[in-house]
Amino acid sequence: MVIHKAIVYLGIGSNMGDRQANLDAAVDMLRCMEGIEVKAVSPFYHTAPVGYTEQPDFLNGAVEVETILSPHELLKVCQRIEKKLKRVRTIRWGPRTIDVDILLYNHLVMQDENLVIPHPRMHEREFVLKPLNDIAPHVIHPVYKISIREIYMKTGVKL
Repeated sequence: MVIHKAIVYLGIGSNMGDRQANLDAAVDMLRCMEGIEVKAVSPFYHTAPVGYTEQPDFLNGAVEVETILSPHELLKVCQRIEKKLKRVRTIRWGPRTIDVDILLYNHLVMQDENLVIPHPRMHEREFVLKPLNDIAPHVIHPVYKISIREIYMKTGVKL
C-alpha cells in the first residue's frame, strides 16, 4: 500500500491568555499527532483583529506540516487542538485562545459544508500572508496560480 503524504500549511492565532504559550502548545500538539510531521514554524506576529475589532490584538503564525491524513481528518485534529486549548466559539471572528486553520493542502481546491481549501480569505489577510510568506514564499496558490510571495506583495499593508 502506498501512503501519499501531503504538504499542508496551517494558520494559527491567539488573542486570549498567554498568546505565545497557546501557539507553542498548538505546535507541540501537532508534533505529537500520529500521521503529522511539523516541518517549519514561522515567526509569530502581533496583529490587530479583523472583522470584530473590539477585542485584544492577536499573535499569529503559520506552520508547515507533512501528513498522511485526509483534509477532513486533519480538520478534526485542528478542532481537537482548539478544544484542548479551550477555544470557545461565541462571536464570529471573536476572541479565542487558539485558532488552527487549514490554509493550503497540497494543490487541492475543495469546498463542502465543513471545509474550504484553500482558506477562502487567506489572500486578503496580512496576518496569514506574512507568516506564510516566511515559510512558503514560492508555494503557488492553487486558485490564483501565483506564489504566496506575489500575493503577499500585493496586499499593500505590511506588518
